Formats: sequence, C-alpha cells, structure tokens
Amino acid sequence: MNEQSQKNKKAWEYRAYEFWHKRDGSPMDKANQILKDPIACLKKHKPFFEHVEGKKVANLCGSNGRKAVPLALLGAEVTVFDISEENKKYAMELAECAHTTIDYNVTDIYDMDLNKYKGFFDVLYLEGGILHYFGDIDKLMSILYGLLKNGGVMILSDFHPLRKCILSDGETGYFDTEIKNGDVAYKSFFDEQEQIDFPDVSVRSYTLSEIINSVLSNGFQLKKFDEHRGWKNENIPWEFTILAEK
Repeated sequence: MNEQSQKNKKAWEYRAYEFWHKRDGSPMDKANQILKDPIACLKKHKPFFEHVEGKKVANLCGSNGRKAVPLALLGAEVTVFDISEENKKYAMELAECAHTTIDYNVTDIYDMDLNKYKGFFDVLYLEGGILHYFGDIDKLMSILYGLLKNGGVMILSDFHPLRKCILSDGETGYFDTEIKNGDVAYKSFFDEQEQIDFPDVSVRSYTLSEIINSVLSNGFQLKKFDEHRGWKNENIPWEFTILAEK
C-alpha cells in the first residue's frame, strides 16, 4: 500500500462508523428506508440498473453499503471494494438488516487480486467522489478495465472539476497536479474540538480532460457523459456521470 493510500485508510477508519450513525441512522433505520424502494436509492443512476438482476456488480470505494445493498435487493451479485474496516462494519450490518447479502473486501484498489477478478464483472459502479483518492488515474483506469468482462460497463460518477472553480471565483488551482492533504469528508459533522484529532486525507484533483482522456486511453469506449446540477438544484455543474464500455 503506497503512502497516499495509507493516509486515506487511516483517515477513513477514524470514527467513520460513528459518522454513518450520525448521518444515516442505525443500520436498521437505513435498511428500513432502503427496503421501501431500493431502486430509488440509486437516484440519478436508476436508469443504468433497471435490468441488473443476476449481474456481477463491483461497487468500488463502496463506503457504507448505501448503494451496494439496494443493488443486492434488486438481484445483483454485489462485491464491494473499499479501504475502510469502519465502512465495512456498517455495510455488513446494513445488509443483514435488509435481509440480503453482499461480499465486502477491505483493500486498496491498487492492491486488488487481479488474477482472481480479471474479466469477472458485468458492471463497475463508482460514485460519490472517489477519484481524488488516487494519485495515478491511469493506473486506476487500467485496473478497472481489467476487472470488466468484454461488453461490460463502467458507471463512474464523481464531483465535477469545474465546481470548485465556480465556487471559488477561479482562485482554485484547477490545473494543479500535486497530491495535497485535506479534510476527510465527514469531519465537519463533529464538534470543532473533536475535529482537531481527525487525520488528514491525501488527495489529487483532476481536470475534466484528464478524467475523460484516461478513460479513453485505457481502452474504454465512452458511451455517455452527463453533467448534473447541484444537490439543491443549483444551476452549476456539481457532478458528472460517465458510462463507458469494454
């Protein structure tokens, strides 16, 4: 595990389980919410999963299982890969409370068993803002390409790189390439005094062209590129979704 991944693992194993309880409620509470309408939990990605029954789905950086469990309830065979034991704890309890099963592997994506999973999955699903945790996007895309069956698809949704430029009036370093320290995503959910003890994450931002070109240069066929408004319908590019095929 490289230095960046070690830092991110340490950060995401610091009170993450407690955070999921703060944000989403207990695993039973979250499971009851999901059970009411599993496909609704996939939100803007619902159209990609209307016929997912029986398909092998890899949910990479799948966090606390909030997408993996709905997919399993829809009939997919779901394997989560994530760096945090704390995330796994919540996700496995969530699956149990929802009366379904997921396979959850705590690993650095860079260190995955590519012999075991080569050409294994029908669908790769990455969402929620994860690209910045990888300092080598081409290495990441090469691994993702290797995981897919021929004809398989990747659904990659992430924060729109232009979002920070708009919110900062252009003062952010859009073209910066260095790896920097930053706050773990849920740090602000805790009291200021408690925040002092939170470890930093290690992140590397990418431009939109770097992301798209990496997808293409590693063999994927780009099928669709969507841009999404803000979570409160703000009229700015907040997220994007790439649909690509092997």
